[in-house]
Amino acid sequence: MFVVSLLADRGSDFGHMGWGDGAWWMMFVWGPVLTVALIALVVWAVRSSSVSGRSPVAESDPLSGARRILAERYARGELDSEEYRERVERLG
Repeated sequence: MFVVSLLADRGSDFGHMGWGDGAWWMMFVWGPVLTVALIALVVWAVRSSSVSGRSPVAESDPLSGARRILAERYARGELDSEEYRERVERLG
């Protein structure tokens, strides 16, 4: 019962949960600010994950994409030097 009477006491800060003394209007300021910030964060995360690291020029030129794939395979060790050079020459 003692705890209940402490929480029900209007003179304490427990009854106001930190919004007492005229600062209740702060929740009307920070609520929308935090909501807009959260929405902006979500939009930024979605847009940054959907944009690939490729440039539009690389996508319009299929040979540069093929060269890039060959270079990646060579770097991983899937192709030896001779095979890599031969395939790059075939691409032109």
